[in-house]
Amino acid sequence: MFDLYIGNKNYSSWSLRVWLLMKHFDIPFVEHMESVDGHGNNPRLKDLAGNGRVPCLHVAGFQIWESLAIAEYLAERTPDMWPADSRARARARSVSAEMHAGFTSLRSPMPMNLKFKLKGKPAAPDLQKDIDRVVAIWEEARAGFADAAGSYLFGALSIADAMFAPVVWIAAVVAGGLLSYLAIERPFLRLKSRFTRVTRPKQDPPSGSDNPRPGL
Repeated sequence: MFDLYIGNKNYSSWSLRVWLLMKHFDIPFVEHMESVDGHGNNPRLKDLAGNGRVPCLHVAGFQIWESLAIAEYLAERTPDMWPADSRARARARSVSAEMHAGFTSLRSPMPMNLKFKLKGKPAAPDLQKDIDRVVAIWEEARAGFADAAGSYLFGALSIADAMFAPVVWIAAVVAGGLLSYLAIERPFLRLKSRFTRVTRPKQDPPSGSDNPRPGL
């Protein structure tokens, strides 16, 4: 049994990514929701995660932090988390790493909040560049690698889908501008529907109790 330490899934996109993977692949775990104060390394979380951030997976007390590292560890035990084809798998890893490390112009003005519906507005040039790149990644993956195994980026749901899942939500809640740019296909809307149904807390956390890293 794993112990998964996460922030509030309404706001913590990195927590949501790992949680979504473990739920989809029926990996048993105990969920521990931690308050996240501030946007960087949090000394209060140091005992839970070496980098002072969530998510962090505990395996018999051993800590694994950073969403992509956690996903890779889980994929060693659950190979279906990556596409079976070697080229598709390599491309899925490439775009997952790109999402993990890049898209700063998309992250900053589009913070994660599953409860808001916002009015859209024209995208600034840097933001538009990131949006266009997301669309290109999705279109290329679907055209070049999706198969009869499913209707997500590379066919069946993979780590790559989890990495981009918060972008789906942003595209859906920011009506107008961003929604008109992101050509979301039905599989992504089904993914959005799944994680929005199960991530709303029974009540909102106290003010200031969960202030995760900004953006996606």
